[in-house]
Amino acid sequence: MQKKFVTNLGFLLFLNLLIKPFWLLGIDRAVQNTVGAESYGIYAALFNFSFLFNILLDVGITNYNNRNIAQHNHLLQKHLSGILVLRLVLSFVYFLISLLVAYAFGYRGWELGMLCIMLLNQALISFILYLRSNIAGLHLFKTDSMISVLDRFIMIILCGVLLWGNITDIPFQIEWFVWAQTFAYAITAIFTFLILTSRVNKLSLKWDPKFFFVILKKSYPFAILILLMTFYNRIDSVMIERILPNGAEQAGIYAQAYRLLDAANMIAYLFSGLLLPMFSHMLKHKKPIEELAELSFSFIAVPAIMVMACGVFYSHDLMGLLYHEHVEESSVVFMLIINCFLAISSVYIFGTLLTANGNLKQLNMVALSGMILNIVLNFILIPKYQAKGAAIASLFTQFLTAGAQILLAHTIFKFKFRWALCIRYLTFILLAFSLFWFTSQFQSYFIWRAGFAAGACLLMALVLHLIRPLELFKIIKYGDN
Repeated sequence: MQKKFVTNLGFLLFLNLLIKPFWLLGIDRAVQNTVGAESYGIYAALFNFSFLFNILLDVGITNYNNRNIAQHNHLLQKHLSGILVLRLVLSFVYFLISLLVAYAFGYRGWELGMLCIMLLNQALISFILYLRSNIAGLHLFKTDSMISVLDRFIMIILCGVLLWGNITDIPFQIEWFVWAQTFAYAITAIFTFLILTSRVNKLSLKWDPKFFFVILKKSYPFAILILLMTFYNRIDSVMIERILPNGAEQAGIYAQAYRLLDAANMIAYLFSGLLLPMFSHMLKHKKPIEELAELSFSFIAVPAIMVMACGVFYSHDLMGLLYHEHVEESSVVFMLIINCFLAISSVYIFGTLLTANGNLKQLNMVALSGMILNIVLNFILIPKYQAKGAAIASLFTQFLTAGAQILLAHTIFKFKFRWALCIRYLTFILLAFSLFWFTSQFQSYFIWRAGFAAGACLLMALVLHLIRPLELFKIIKYGDN
C-alpha cells in the first residue's frame, strides 16, 4: 500500500502542480487585479457564503461512499442508482435554505443573482466529488487524478481568452469569471459521469425512500463534521464583509492574502483524497497503518514548514509580486495566515485516518469546538483589527483543532510517541525559520534568496532524516515487502 500511495501521489502532484498553481496565481490573481479589490471582495464573500450550507448537497455521502466503496466494491451499482436521485433532492434543499439565509443576511438584487450562479457551481462541484469518490473507492487513482484538474484546465482556457484574448471591448466582468466556472464544472461532471457509468452494467435511477433513509443515517456523522469544519474555514470572509463598514475592501485584502494559502491547501488536500480509501482498506483488513501515516506526514510536513517560513519573511515581496493594490495590508495578513498551513496539512493526514476508522463522534466534538472558537474570536478581533483579526482567529483555531486530532489519533491507534522524531522536526522548524530570516536581510532579487533558503532547508531535512530518498526508492522499486 505504501508503494501505491507513493506512485499515485507522485502522478497526482505532477498534474496538480502543472495546473492548479497557474489557475490560482495566474488566472484568479489576474481577475482580482483586473476587477479590483472591492469587486473581488464581494465575490469572495459570496463564494464563501455558498460554502456555508454546502453540506446540504452531500450530507456526508461522499466521504461515507469513499470509505464504503473502498471496502465493498460490489455495492457500486446498487448505491449509484439510489444516491443520484437522493442528491437531486438535496440540491433543491440546499438552494432553498441558502437563498433564505442570504436574504436574511441582507443580500439583494445583483448579489443575490450572483449567489444563485455560485450555488449552481457548488452543486456541480459536489456532484463531481461524489462521482470521484466512487472512482477513488475503486482505486482508479490515475483516472481520478486526471479528473481532479480537468475543471481548472477548462477554466484556464476560457478565462485566459476572456482576460487576454481581446475578443471584446468591454472590460472583464466578475460575472464572466463565475459563468466560466459553471461551464467548466458542467463539462467535468458530464465527463466523470460517463467514465463511471462505463463501470456499471446498467444504471436505472429509482426513487427509494427506505434506501435514502439508510444512506442518510450512515452518512450524517460525516455531514456534521464537514459542516462544522466548513464554518470555521469559510466564515471569515463573510464575517469581514458583513461586520465592517469597509467590509468589501477588507474581504478583498483577506482574499489576496488567503490565495497563496489556498494554493498550498489544494496540494495538501490531495493527500486526503488518496489516503481515505487506502486507510479504509487497510483498517478493514487489519493491516498496520502507522508506517503509512508517518510516511505521508513526512511528505507534507517538510514542504509545509518551508512554505510557512518563506511566507513569514517574504510576505511583502510575494504580495508585491502578485498584486497592484493593498500590498502592505495584505502582506501583514499573509504573514499571519500562512502559518495555518502546517496545522491544516496535519488534519489532512490524521483527520483522514480518524475518518477512515469511523471516529466521527470525536472528530465532530473537535470541529464544534473549533467552530465556536473561530466565530467568537472573529467577533472580538475583526472590529478591532479588520482582516488581520480574522487571520489571528484562523491561526488559533487551526492549530488547536489540528493538535486535538493528532492527540486523538495517537491515543486511539496507540502510536509510539517518538521523542527523537519530534526533536528533529522542532530542530528543522527552528533552522528553516532562521535560514529564511537570514536570507531576507540581503538586497538581491527575493526569488534567488528564497530559493537558496529552500535548497538549504531540503539539505537539512536530508541530514535530519526527515526525507529519506533511499527508503522511498525501495518502496517504489520493491513495494511494501
